[in-house]
Amino acid sequence: MKVILTENLPALGAAGAVVEVTRGYARNYLIPQGKALEATAGNLARFESQVARITQQTDKEKEAALTLAARLAEVSLTIPQRVGDSERLYGSVTNVVIAQALEDQGFTVDRRQLELDEPIKRLGSYLVSVRLAPEVKVQVRVEVVPETA
Repeated sequence: MKVILTENLPALGAAGAVVEVTRGYARNYLIPQGKALEATAGNLARFESQVARITQQTDKEKEAALTLAARLAEVSLTIPQRVGDSERLYGSVTNVVIAQALEDQGFTVDRRQLELDEPIKRLGSYLVSVRLAPEVKVQVRVEVVPETA
């Protein structure tokens, strides 16, 4: 089934793109959530009239993401965690913990924007990618240190 994306979806494409997806995915998720419209002639014509507005909006979002990326590139997070033997953590550092640490420093980043392959389970220094916009990605240094009692 062909659909028109109404917002940027990392797995499918940018807003305005016409993509082919399975009928169930379109009818059960994309269309009810407002993330896509069925690619009919009427919807294509209506969407074409909105292309300029959407392009302007995505340019603003990209510009804001670039300024935030410049600020985030200088950030280094220190996250204290309880540690057991051989520097293994009790628990782990997940994207939720990192998002909270960024929020504590004044940055509003959604946990889904953090690209962490698997939770951090050892002490050390890590680079975590933050996808702020489809074309804007920045690395944040995360230092996991032992918690002092």
